[in-house]
Amino acid sequence: MTMDQKDHQIVRALLQDGRLTNQDLAARVNLSPSPCLRRVRLLEERGVIKGYAALVDQKAYGFPLTIFVGIKLDGHGKLNVRQFEERVATIEEILDCFLMTGDIDYLLRVVAPDLEGYERFVRETLHMIPGVASIDTSFAYGVVKQSRIFPMP
Repeated sequence: MTMDQKDHQIVRALLQDGRLTNQDLAARVNLSPSPCLRRVRLLEERGVIKGYAALVDQKAYGFPLTIFVGIKLDGHGKLNVRQFEERVATIEEILDCFLMTGDIDYLLRVVAPDLEGYERFVRETLHMIPGVASIDTSFAYGVVKQSRIFPMP
């Protein structure tokens, strides 16, 4: 889908506040309500807007630790990769999984309630995934910037 400047403004406004009413959104992007709603529905239908969610403070929710986990597989055959990716997709503690270039195959963003919880996660979950050759863990001890709002093109 080709997006114009107005579509980008709509998406950006919804990223900043997903609870905007159509009336408020239309005013923010300088459209009348009917064309604004048509554009939002088209963005949803075409999969640009995939859904709406609340932003939750992970500490308040009970998962204060953010851990970045580098994974190397012991082989890159289709079965090995498929099994790993299918299993990772089902694990709730893994919030993001990126396929990487370089020294590691995957980079995971994991949350945990505490060090013991992370240790349990590694022993009982990550080690149980077939084909994992190595696990490299880095703990985030602070957040400098975290954004879900894309830049304007």
